[in-house]
Amino acid sequence: MTERLIIAGGGLSGVLTAMAFARARPDIALTVIEAGDRLGGDHTWSFYATDLEASAAALVEPFIAHRWDSYETRFRRFSRTFSTGYRSVTSARLHSVAMEALGSRVRLCAKVAGIDGTGVTLADGTHLEADAVIDARGARRLDGVVLRWQKFLGREVRLTEPHGLTHPTIMDANVPQVDGYRFVYLLPFTADTLLIEDTYYSEGAAVDAAALRSRIDDYAAAQGWTIAETIREERGALPLLLSGDFPVMWKGAAPAGGPVPLGLRAGLFHPVTGYSLPASARTAVALADLAGPLSTDRLRSAVQTIARKHFARSSFDRLLNRLLFLAGEPQDRHLVLERFHKLPQPLIERFYAGRLPRAYQLRILVGKPPVPFFRAVRVVPESAALQPR
Repeated sequence: MTERLIIAGGGLSGVLTAMAFARARPDIALTVIEAGDRLGGDHTWSFYATDLEASAAALVEPFIAHRWDSYETRFRRFSRTFSTGYRSVTSARLHSVAMEALGSRVRLCAKVAGIDGTGVTLADGTHLEADAVIDARGARRLDGVVLRWQKFLGREVRLTEPHGLTHPTIMDANVPQVDGYRFVYLLPFTADTLLIEDTYYSEGAAVDAAALRSRIDDYAAAQGWTIAETIREERGALPLLLSGDFPVMWKGAAPAGGPVPLGLRAGLFHPVTGYSLPASARTAVALADLAGPLSTDRLRSAVQTIARKHFARSSFDRLLNRLLFLAGEPQDRHLVLERFHKLPQPLIERFYAGRLPRAYQLRILVGKPPVPFFRAVRVVPESAALQPR
């Protein structure tokens, strides 16, 4: 009898997992359920070329819409160009590639009314049963964790004249430091189109869209750019993890009898950036490569193991977040990021890839800290994030 897999949610993690199963297990009856009229919503996902191992990189490769051989960071006292490659996946590319590959296995405009480990009920009353059910419908509240936020509003714009950029600017912190650490993120798509994103490392997740649009206009004008049109807009708030209790988090994310959580729902994101693409790609490959019969319980157990190891490996990242958010003043956070981007390129690459050896961790911490020493000492324990400031 053909085994059946349902993936609820046609965003990044859902699509990558569907594609991984379609390639590795073509014998499975696969269904992807998406509430919207297209896969991927309206997002841009980016990553460094050094983030992914070969198998995960091969999975993501068809979805890459833009690629560059270098990137830049700018701070008040220095600028630096890195020779690390940078890649971007767009929603439009994700949708077109996945629909061509998956075809009728995707059900668009299908809102989920109920979901558990045995099947999905749609809003129109249709009930679909499966041997395994995955819930990849984006972020939800995580129990047992302390979070801050990387929030942003981005506008893809067309300019009246070429912008002159040859590679991305990951952080331009030469802007007024308001609402925490603020920087502008630039992705040049063509000679006269680019994504301008106003971004904040902040205590709250609320995005004041009108204020950020105005700041983007001001930034463009300061660069000498005239915006002819706004092609599209995206906004969001990515979680940044300061501390947590993994058993509590997992119990809330994957209750008994429920589906298998993926992506942000499973806590699978980089604690310091909130980015989930590398973890989503690795998890998709690992699940599709599992031998044996397909079941919700087996997939849930596999994701739990992946999430537990990810949580254990990221303890140093959580410490860096506590130093950033709890040991210094909000208006001085740019000093922490400025100091970090003076470190050797191989260290920075390993940090973003989540493969930072202990010796490199010590390299980040040695020297004069950009936050008060005694405040830094007090936030070393994870329990410090639970204390009122």
